[in-house]
Amino acid sequence: MFSDNKKGKDQGPSDFSRNQNKISEGTKIVGDIISEGGFRVEGTIEGTFKTNGKVVVGSTGFIQGTLECSDADFEGKFSGNLLVTGTLSLKPTAHIEGDVSVGKLAVEPGATFNASCVMKGGVKSIGKQDGQKQSEGQGKSA
Repeated sequence: MFSDNKKGKDQGPSDFSRNQNKISEGTKIVGDIISEGGFRVEGTIEGTFKTNGKVVVGSTGFIQGTLECSDADFEGKFSGNLLVTGTLSLKPTAHIEGDVSVGKLAVEPGATFNASCVMKGGVKSIGKQDGQKQSEGQGKSA
């Protein structure tokens, strides 16, 4: 009846992955935001926005400035520098402008993507391996 096992009651201060913050429609935040938890944005953010969590930007959401996050789903608008270490998913109503750096990119038909984009991750390492194989092969045949 009285045990020290606290399953599900207290995950401790370091488990922020389950927390989701919400910025509602009609809310405008100007400045810097730093968080460990994920966000759902229906309002407007202007400034630098950094989180280790996932960011979901709803159809009324708008972010202008710099966004750094693990994953992002966009239905709304973004303008600025976007750095997503995981997957960036763009829904048909999404409108992205600026400089984008992603691990993976998923764009649905209808989305607007006017950005310079760099994909980081597995693609670079494959390119380096191919380059090494080619130079090794050239060295043997010469």
